[in-house]
Amino acid sequence: MRKKSFSIIIRCFNEEEHIGRLLSGILEQTVQPEEIIIVDSGSTDATLSIASRFPVRILSILKENFSFGRSLNIGCRKARSEILVIASAHVYPIYKNWIELLLAPFQNEHVGLVYGKQRAEDVSRFSEQRVFQKWFPDFSVNEQKHPFCNNANVAVRKDLWEKFNYDEELTGLEDLDFAKKITQAGYNISYQSQAVIVHIHNQSYRQIFGRYYREAVALKKIYPAEKFGRREFIRLLLTNIFSDIIEATKHPRFMHNLVGVIRFRFMQFWGTYRGFNDGFIKSSVIKGRFYYPAEKEHSVEGITNIEEQEINYSEILRKPKD
Repeated sequence: MRKKSFSIIIRCFNEEEHIGRLLSGILEQTVQPEEIIIVDSGSTDATLSIASRFPVRILSILKENFSFGRSLNIGCRKARSEILVIASAHVYPIYKNWIELLLAPFQNEHVGLVYGKQRAEDVSRFSEQRVFQKWFPDFSVNEQKHPFCNNANVAVRKDLWEKFNYDEELTGLEDLDFAKKITQAGYNISYQSQAVIVHIHNQSYRQIFGRYYREAVALKKIYPAEKFGRREFIRLLLTNIFSDIIEATKHPRFMHNLVGVIRFRFMQFWGTYRGFNDGFIKSSVIKGRFYYPAEKEHSVEGITNIEEQEINYSEILRKPKD
């Protein structure tokens, strides 16, 4: 069967610490894209300087015009391929067949979207690692029964994007909204656990609150009937803290993890509660605050010979020189 062409789309803002590692990992893949498109929303660090050293096409939008959906739509519109592979700028692949495995389900014409597994770095907050493990299990699902997916590691058919686009008004979860639309149109979603990337989340607790707040605002718009009241806030807060603490006792630095667990889970569910109950973000100032970190804060089946396929970043990635 003919292999489908694919383009890679990366949206970014001040990602000088991570963009080089992702682009290096892409160039080590067993299958290569027709093009790599970067949509930058006003980076002020060395992001674009680093990216320009790779075979990429850079598109720029004004910071004040940014939304998650709009930046993706700009990149998707310019892409020339049948399949659109979307990755966050702060992820990187572990194995050289990441994209090959991500694209494999598209041999089935009923599959409209495929997303892969994500794992946090070992130094990430303990509860953040637990979130990734829950959202992205170690087993694949060829025909997923719900519209969950994540645009940090996903591939979609361009003809479906042309039909539905990403919602440019949502403050997050544009991936969930898109997946909901294509499943309603009769297409399947496939989850491929072997198509794994590492997702770097080093957010402050204030940023964690903001992330879950804006995603709750978006979820309320996607599913207007959904509610998240005080009882659910308390129940989910306590059950997740308890579950994390039980797991944390199996790991070193238990007391350090204990404090982090309580703070992370509180910000997660307090942000969710407030997002559901405060209403929509009304001002561009508040919108910008949630979209952009403060300047001081940004700063296995199907796999063979895993040891040979692992990407050696120490050999292929060099620290850029100004």
